[in-house]
Amino acid sequence: MIVTGKGGVGKSTVSAALALLAARAGKRVLVCEVNAQERVAPLLGGAPSGSAIREVLPGLFTVNVTPPDAMREYGLMVLRFKTIYDAVFENRLVRYFLRVVPALAELVMLGKILHEAKAEERGRPRWDLVVVDAPATGHAVQLLRVPSALVDTIPGGPLRHDAEWMEALLVDPARTSLAIVTLPEEMPVNEAIDLDAQVRGVLGIHRGALFVNAMPPARFSAEEVARLAALADAGPPLGPAARAARLQAIRAEQAARYLERARAALDLPATVIPLIPEPQWGLRAVEAVAAAIAGGGA
Repeated sequence: MIVTGKGGVGKSTVSAALALLAARAGKRVLVCEVNAQERVAPLLGGAPSGSAIREVLPGLFTVNVTPPDAMREYGLMVLRFKTIYDAVFENRLVRYFLRVVPALAELVMLGKILHEAKAEERGRPRWDLVVVDAPATGHAVQLLRVPSALVDTIPGGPLRHDAEWMEALLVDPARTSLAIVTLPEEMPVNEAIDLDAQVRGVLGIHRGALFVNAMPPARFSAEEVARLAALADAGPPLGPAARAARLQAIRAEQAARYLERARAALDLPATVIPLIPEPQWGLRAVEAVAAAIAGGGA
């Protein structure tokens, strides 16, 4: 499950919530962050995992996939022996060359993630679910386009072979699905619509779900909003309270319009996650988001 959307819409929280639900259903789950300042493990109450896969909660593991560590793992898989890897990949000139090869960093990071998705132990999949907390929209599209771009441009060989199996796994709807996360606001919804078009037209990855995050509640009727407007000029405490309540009503009405726009433009199952008033964003907030997802949202 690849989770992406505009930066700041709550991708990491939704990734953590989906992983939490799967783990509590008895699944063995891995969450992969991509060259990021780790958020998922701390959200779940654990320490950052770094490049080593670590269990944060029972059945729920996290890892931060970075170019240097993914390159090392890829090199060891190809060359088999650490001494040969050190002689080749740790050479200063080779390392400089690898840093300037276009898309190589993206390829090895994506390869690490997809290798985990297809890995087996004792004849069964190592993971029941791999959740990718992908970069924000533009970088996510760039990352996911790398295999098909390489298949189209490079001749046969090990690199093309790796790109081919990665592309095949990404476009297999039985194996891979993409979830779009947005806020009920103009720019995030516009970016979600653009992302959806690129996924359908360029990437060919199965689109699985839309998550509309932080939806403010509609607390007041139209009649009550009119009464609040009439009270807005009153003295304290009634006037300031009425203005604050009217502002909340306006925000909820705007959010409802953007929600409907997202639903109309994106032909996807939509889960609406309510705005959760938590002073500190941690495991308790993730559990609330998970409960909203499990309940089908608002």
